[in-house]
Amino acid sequence: MRKFNIRKVLDGLTAVSAVASAASSAAQQQQAGNRESEIQETLQSEHFQLCKTVRHGFPYQPSALAFDPVQKILAIGTQTGALRLFGRPGVECYCQHDSGAAVIQLQFLINEGALVSALADDTLHLWNLRQKRPAILHSLKFNRERITFCHLPFQSKWLYVGTERGNIHIVNVESFTLSGYVIMWNKAIELSSKSHPGPIVHISDNPMDEGKLLIGFESGTVVLWDLKSKKADYRYTHDEAIHSVAWHHEGKQFICSHSDGTLTIWNVKSPTKPFQTITPHGKQLKDGKKPEPCKPILKVEYKTTRAGEPFIILSGGLSYDTVGRRPCLTVMHGKSTAVLEMDYSIVDFLTLCETPYPNDFQEPYAVVVLLEKDLVLIDLAQNGYPIFENPYPLTIHESPVTCCEYFADCPVDLIPALYSVGARQKRQGYSKKEWPISGGNWGLITQSYPEIIITGHADGSIKFWDASAITLQVLYKLKTAKVFEKSRNKDDRPNTDIVDEDPYAIQIISWCPESRMLCIAGVSAHVIIYRFSKQEVTTEVIPMLEVRLLYEINDIETPDGEQVPPLPTPGTGSNPQSIVPQSHPSTSSSSSDGLRDNVPCLKVKNSPLKQSPGYQTELVIQLVWVSGEPPQQITSLAVNSAYGLVVFGNCNGIAMVDYLQKTVLLNLGTIELYGSNDPYRREPRSPRKTRQPSGAGLCDISEGTVVPEDRCKSPTSAKMSRKLSLPTELKPELDVKDNSFSRSRSSSVTSIDKESREAISALHFCETFTRKADTSPSPCLWVGTTLGTVLVIVLNLPPGGEQRLLQPVIVSPSGTILRLKGAILRMAFLDTTGSLVPPAHEPWREHNVTEDKDEKDKSKKRRPVSVSPSSSQEISENQYAVICSEKQAKVISLPSQNCIYKQNITETSFVLRGDIVSLSNSICLACFCANGHIMTFSLPSLRPLLDVYYLPLTNMRIARTFCFTNNGQALYLVSPTEIQRLTYSQETCENLQEMLGELFTPVETPEAPNRGFFKGLFGGGAQSLDREELFGESASGKASRSLAQHIPGPGGIEGVKGAASGVVGELARARLALDERGQKLGELEEKTAAMLYSADSFSKHAHEMMLKYKDKKWYQF
Repeated sequence: MRKFNIRKVLDGLTAVSAVASAASSAAQQQQAGNRESEIQETLQSEHFQLCKTVRHGFPYQPSALAFDPVQKILAIGTQTGALRLFGRPGVECYCQHDSGAAVIQLQFLINEGALVSALADDTLHLWNLRQKRPAILHSLKFNRERITFCHLPFQSKWLYVGTERGNIHIVNVESFTLSGYVIMWNKAIELSSKSHPGPIVHISDNPMDEGKLLIGFESGTVVLWDLKSKKADYRYTHDEAIHSVAWHHEGKQFICSHSDGTLTIWNVKSPTKPFQTITPHGKQLKDGKKPEPCKPILKVEYKTTRAGEPFIILSGGLSYDTVGRRPCLTVMHGKSTAVLEMDYSIVDFLTLCETPYPNDFQEPYAVVVLLEKDLVLIDLAQNGYPIFENPYPLTIHESPVTCCEYFADCPVDLIPALYSVGARQKRQGYSKKEWPISGGNWGLITQSYPEIIITGHADGSIKFWDASAITLQVLYKLKTAKVFEKSRNKDDRPNTDIVDEDPYAIQIISWCPESRMLCIAGVSAHVIIYRFSKQEVTTEVIPMLEVRLLYEINDIETPDGEQVPPLPTPGTGSNPQSIVPQSHPSTSSSSSDGLRDNVPCLKVKNSPLKQSPGYQTELVIQLVWVSGEPPQQITSLAVNSAYGLVVFGNCNGIAMVDYLQKTVLLNLGTIELYGSNDPYRREPRSPRKTRQPSGAGLCDISEGTVVPEDRCKSPTSAKMSRKLSLPTELKPELDVKDNSFSRSRSSSVTSIDKESREAISALHFCETFTRKADTSPSPCLWVGTTLGTVLVIVLNLPPGGEQRLLQPVIVSPSGTILRLKGAILRMAFLDTTGSLVPPAHEPWREHNVTEDKDEKDKSKKRRPVSVSPSSSQEISENQYAVICSEKQAKVISLPSQNCIYKQNITETSFVLRGDIVSLSNSICLACFCANGHIMTFSLPSLRPLLDVYYLPLTNMRIARTFCFTNNGQALYLVSPTEIQRLTYSQETCENLQEMLGELFTPVETPEAPNRGFFKGLFGGGAQSLDREELFGESASGKASRSLAQHIPGPGGIEGVKGAASGVVGELARARLALDERGQKLGELEEKTAAMLYSADSFSKHAHEMMLKYKDKKWYQF
C-alpha cells in the first residue's frame, strides 16, 4: 500500500497561495458582515485522510498466473509489477512491486499463505498472504544471472531457480538465502556437446522420486539430474526448441512441447528417441511423410484420471495456413480433440486438479485461461466444455471506458430496480457448477449506504455497477447505439466523419438518481434522454429533434487589451428557422451552394423499436451540419426531472429542450446570453461572408486520430475541445498532453485554432434568487463558461398536470453575470444554514401503465418535489452560490450577489475535477488538480482542510474519469481496464482494515495418496528426499555473496499484525512481542552475520594454510 505524505493544513490557512488568498478572504469576510459567520462549520482537518481502498477490473497487461489448489486462491501478475489475488466472489486484493518490473512467474507455497514472485529485473520476492494487505517479507536480487524459470515442489522449502545461462540455483524460502548447491549447465549436458544449451525453460522433480530433477533447456535438450550423486542420469535431445515440459503422475513418462507445433512423449528410461510424436494440428500427409510444421505449442499440461484417459491440454500449435483464426486452447482426451477458440491471445493457462500431490491421479476438473484482456474458466467435467460464469467485475473494458460517474448514498430502491432489469440480460449456456476459485473470507460491511458507478463506453454502451461496501458487480447494461441505423459500409456513412471511429461513444452522463431520468451526450454531437420503466414497450416512431448551432464573430479587443481571436456568433439567432424539430430523419442534405447543411451526424432508425424493461428512449436530439461546418462536440449537459428540461452546450452556444413537449426552448450563441453586458464587446457578423469556399481548410479531427486510447474525452472546457477543429497542418506535430492542457492564449496559437471560442462548461438547474432585486427564489439555470463567466437564465414554468404539457415554458436571460478566473467546472447552492440545496426532482413512477381516474387526479395535483429548504423560506433569508473554476472557488451571497469568500485553489496548475460533496453530516468542496494534488475546502468559508500530493496527471484517461462523491469516496480509471477507488475520509480509512476480505483461511492439507501394501513392500511409490541434507549449509556450503543480494522486506511486523487479526491470531500475538524485539535487532544481526561470515572465511583460509605448511621444514618454505 502506498504511503502518502499527508500535509494537513491548519484551519484558516490556505493550501497553495497562502498569503494572497488569506488576505483576500479576510477582506471579503469583513465586507460580508457578521451575518454569514453564524453558520457553524463542523468539518476539520482531522476528518480527512487519503488512502487507496480497492482496485476493480481486469489486471492490465497480465503476464503470469498461479493457483493454490488447497486455499483455492488465484494470483495474476502483470507487466507493470502489479499483483492481483482473487478468492471467492467479493474477495480480491491488489499489491504492487515497487520496482514496477514485469512479473515473469508466480509460485504459491501451497496452503502456507505465502507466494513467491519472480520479476524481469531478476528479483525474487516472498509475499505474506496471511494479512489483509499482503506485504513482502524477503527479496533476493540476482546480480550476475537472469532468472528464466522457477519451481517450488509441494511441501518443500527449497525453490529451484533456473537462469538464462542454463544454471540452476537453489533458494531457501524461509530465510530467502541461496544454497551453495548449484547445477551448472556444463555438468548437466553432454561433455561432447559444443554449443550452449540455452536458457532454462523448465524445472520439475519426478513425481515418484524427489531426488531426480528434470531440467529443460530451450535448445531442445532435457536432462534428468540426480540430486544426490550430482550427475545426469539421462539426457534427451530433440531437434526442435522446447517451450514447456509436463510429467505423467507415475513418473515414468513426460511430454514436451516444441516450436514446430509437435508434442514428444518420452519414456524416462529410453533417452535415445521419443516414445511418441504428435502434431495436434498438423495435416497428415500421405506416403508417411512428416506433417507440415505448425506454430509453436507454448505450453502443455498432462493430467491423469482414475476412470479414463489422461487429458493433454495445450495452447498454440495451429497450422500456419489458419490466417486470421483466433487463438485456441486444445483439449485432447482419449481420441477426442476439442479446439476452444478464445477472444484474445493466451498469456498462460493452468489446469485445476482435485489433489495438490503430483504423484497421485490428478483428476482435472477445470482450466483457468488467462487471456490478454479476459479470464476464462473451462469446465472439463461437462460435455462440450462449457465455461463458468465469471463473478468478478472483469468486463469494465469490454468496450473502452470514455467517461465515468460515481454516486454514493443513492435511494435504497435503485440497486434492486436496476438488478431486476439487468438479470434478464444474462447469457445462457454457462456451466451449472459453482465457481471453483472459492478461497478467502469476506470482510465486515461497515458501510450501509448504496453506491453506484456508471461507466460510458466507446461503443455507446452504458453500464451501471453496484459499488456498495468496496465491492463491484454489474447491474445493468444499456446500448445507446440501437436507436441509430448501423452503416453497412463506408460509402453508406457520409455523415459520421465528425469522428473517424466509435461514432456512438459516450462523452457526458447526467443522471438524476431520485427520478431515474438519464441523459447522455455522445461524440457525434447527439443527446439522448431516457426514462426508466419496468414494462417492455415498442416505440413506433422514435421522438427526435434536430438543432442548428453555428456562430461566428468579428475580431475584438478584450477589456484587458489582449487580442481574442474569432469567436462564433449567431448566424440565425434563436429564431424558429434555426430549430429543426423532426420526428423523421432530415432530408435536406445540402445548401444551395452544394455544402452539407441541416444533416445530423447519425441517422435515427425509422422502424419501430422494441424497448426492454430498463432505460427506454424518451427523445433523441442531434446537432446538425451548418453550411459545410460539422457540429461541435457537446461540452456540458444537465437534465432536471421536476422541470422536464434538458440543456446542453458546446463551443458555439447553448440549447435547451422541453422533453415533455418535445420542443426546443432556447438556441443561443454564448454571446447572446450576455445581451448588452458582453465584457468582450463581440460584434455578430454573417457567417456567409467569411466562410471558406469549400470548408476544407478546417479539418475536424476526432481525438481518436491523435490517441486511440483517449479518443473520447469529455471536454470540460475549451482546452479539451480545441482539437476538434485544428488545421490539417498541425496534425503531425500535435502533442496530446501539451495541447490538451495548454493555458497559452498567445495570438500565434489562437489565431489558427478556435480555442478562444467561449464554450459552455457547466450547467446547473436550481431554485434560487436570479437577480439582486428578487425577494423569493424561483426556478432557473446557471450557466458557466470556459472564460470564467457565470450567467443566469430564468425559467417560467406552467402549472403541473395537463397544463404542463399544453402551455409553453418561457425562458429568458436574467442579465446576472458573475466572473471567476479560469473555466467554470461546478456550481452548487447552500441554504441559510449552510446545508446543500439539491436541484428539484420528481419522484420516479412507472410511465408505461394506464392510470385510472383517481391516479390521474393525483398526478394533476402532483407538484415536482424540491428538497430545497429555500422554497419554504421567508423572504428575508438568503442563499449561497458555490462556484468552482479551474483556478479558484467563490461563495456568493444571494440575492445580494456579494462575494463573501474566495479561495485561489492553484496558481501554477489548474483544477481538473471539482465536486461539492457531503461528508460527516456536513459538506465540502473536493478538487483534483493537474499537478496531482487532492484538496478539500470547508463550506461556505472555503478553509483548506486537506492538501495531499497523490497522483500526477500522466494521461487524459485520469482527467476524463476522476470523480468525487459523497461520504469521502472517489475513483478514476487507473489503466484502460481497471478502476481505482480511494477515500479522503478519516473514518473510512480507519474502518478499511475490517472491510477488506481475508485471503488466507486455515485449511487442512489433504492426506497424501496411499502407497499400498505391495508398493511399500517392494520399494515402489514415491521416493522422498532429505533436501536439507543436500542443500543445507553444512552439506553444500555457502553460495557466493556476489551472486545475489538479500533485501529484508517491509512486511515483517505488519504481516504478523495482519495475521493477528485473523483466525490464527492467538499464535501470532504470542510471536508478535518476540518479533518486534527481533526486528529491532535485525540490522545488528545482519551486520553480525556479515562479520561472522568474514571471520569464518578467514579462519577457514588460516586452517588451510596451516595444513599446507604443517609438515614442511623451515628450509622448504
